[in-house]
Amino acid sequence: MPNIDNSDKKAILESLNQPILTNGPNLQKFEKVFAKFTGAKYAIGVTNATAALILSLNALGLKKNDEVIVPDETFVATANAVLLNGAVPVLADVEDVGYNVSVESIEKSITKKTKVIMPVHIAGKACDIIKIRKLARDHDLKIIEDCAHAIGTKINGKHVGTFGELGCFSFYPTKNMTTIEGGMVITNSKKLATKIITHRNHGFVTSKKFNSKPWLYDVEFPGYNFRLDEIRSALGISQLKRILKLNTLRKKACQYYNLKLKNINGIETPIISKFNDDVNHLYMIRIKKEYGITRDDLFRKFMKSGIQTSLHYTPLHEFTLFKKSAKKYVSLKNSKILYNELISLPMFPYISKKEQNTVIKYLSSNSTKNQVNNEK
Repeated sequence: MPNIDNSDKKAILESLNQPILTNGPNLQKFEKVFAKFTGAKYAIGVTNATAALILSLNALGLKKNDEVIVPDETFVATANAVLLNGAVPVLADVEDVGYNVSVESIEKSITKKTKVIMPVHIAGKACDIIKIRKLARDHDLKIIEDCAHAIGTKINGKHVGTFGELGCFSFYPTKNMTTIEGGMVITNSKKLATKIITHRNHGFVTSKKFNSKPWLYDVEFPGYNFRLDEIRSALGISQLKRILKLNTLRKKACQYYNLKLKNINGIETPIISKFNDDVNHLYMIRIKKEYGITRDDLFRKFMKSGIQTSLHYTPLHEFTLFKKSAKKYVSLKNSKILYNELISLPMFPYISKKEQNTVIKYLSSNSTKNQVNNEK
């Protein structure tokens, strides 16, 4: 559930009164404040996170049949971006605890054709990017961090997306902050930033030789129309001012769920890191055999009750597209198990304890052993 307040609406209306509605001052300001927020040298606003991934892979100069390692447990956009650059996604397994990509699985998936590792910080929880970075350096590989869930996630005070060459963010309505549709690429490389800025705008190139005729530009290579407009940029600036508060509210909701669900037999709650500053984008629990009914049956019961839950995500290896176009060099046993056990409970910044208690009570009533204390 997106959090849109009066300050957001005011920012949108003010942007509509400006003479420039795309690729203008709001975008420049949004990029500047987002770069400062993440600690990156450069931030480039784009139409969505998929565009961010496509542009990032493109900037690294991938060639046909180059291999990019991605987690099997992720949204399809991660691997689609690889295919759209003519490269091959290689599926790595995820950890049994935490559900992020397994470093061991990445290492076993590296071949002579591997060029990029693209880890995902799933549900706003930081993956083991320190070990992944060391692995990448040892094998002379590049890293693109998929931070679609992780606006505000930090490791030892360092924002995710700044550990690799590039970091990609999403501002879709379900994310911790939104521009309705929108995304951002961050990098510390001027060369990569310049490539992405050029490619997001049709490949337009300007230079000093056009100073006497400022209306001229050149096109040296094909580009995309992936610009972020002024209206959504204004919304992004407004939302970013509240992101720390919104993330804190999510963390409190996560802690409350954990407290109330820990004694329900057959439910495994997410681990809250003592070391990383995670942002709890999703609240995913595992439904084990001891619970008494399957995850699928529980999902159907929730749906009939009017409580909306979600499943994140169908593993990539289950899709027809990736059965044909992706490679795997390792067992995907953990993602296969998680596929049948994970369910995401309602989670948004201003979810009330009353609303959470309704979910908790429903989970308790469907368990074989009702051990939860539902005091409000």
